[in-house]
Amino acid sequence: MATLNITFGGHSADVPVELERYISDEDVRRIAVELMRSGGVPGLHHIPLRDEAFQHYVVDRFRGPQGEERIYLRPKVPFGAC
Repeated sequence: MATLNITFGGHSADVPVELERYISDEDVRRIAVELMRSGGVPGLHHIPLRDEAFQHYVVDRFRGPQGEERIYLRPKVPFGAC
């Protein structure tokens, strides 16, 4: 089990995802599109969403204090930008 945090349109939400193995960044982006299309992300409902909606987003991966996997999907933001 992992937590996927998606930031889109100035909003952010966590959604649990069942992962049996490591998945690629491209898979993370694809899963996020399908979750948002299906309404599976609380507070983030953007239908219709293009397949490439997250193409230029960054995927960050971290481990929580108990070893839980956290995956963040966020827009690229240059330092110092407003």
